[in-house]
Amino acid sequence: MGLVTTSNPSFSSLFDDFFNTELGDWRRQNYSSTDTTLPKVNIKENDDAFMVEMAAPGMKKGDFNIQLYNNVLTISSEKKEDNEDYNFRYSRREFAYRSFQRAFTLPESADGQKIGAAYEEGILTITIPKKEESKPQPPITISIN
Repeated sequence: MGLVTTSNPSFSSLFDDFFNTELGDWRRQNYSSTDTTLPKVNIKENDDAFMVEMAAPGMKKGDFNIQLYNNVLTISSEKKEDNEDYNFRYSRREFAYRSFQRAFTLPESADGQKIGAAYEEGILTITIPKKEESKPQPPITISIN
C-alpha cells in the first residue's frame, strides 16, 4: 500500500498508515515467545482520539507493560504460569498468554504525552488523544468588506 499524501489526511489514510505500519513490521515488533496466539486488537478512531482495544481475558492490569518510545507504542506481557499441577502429565498444554509483544507506530496526529489505559472485563483499552491542531475544526465564515 502506498502512502497517501494530502494536506488534510482522511480517516481512512490515517487508519491505514497506523494499522499497516504494524503489519509491515510484524516479524520484528509483534511476537509471542511461547508460540501462543497473540492477543487480537481493534483500532478505532473518533474526532478526539484513537483507541486500541486488546482482547486479553484472564489477565490482570499489572500483567501488562505499555511503553511509548520514538513514537512506537508497545504493549507486552510476561505472565508466569505458577499453577503447575504435578499430579498430572500433560499430553498437550495451550492455556493462556504467557509472553507477547505488540507494537504500533503512532500517526503524526496522535498526542503521545496524554495516552491513557484501562483494563476491564478482559479488554485492555488504550486511548491515544489527538493533537488539538489535528482535530476537525468548524468552518470559518469570512465576511466580505
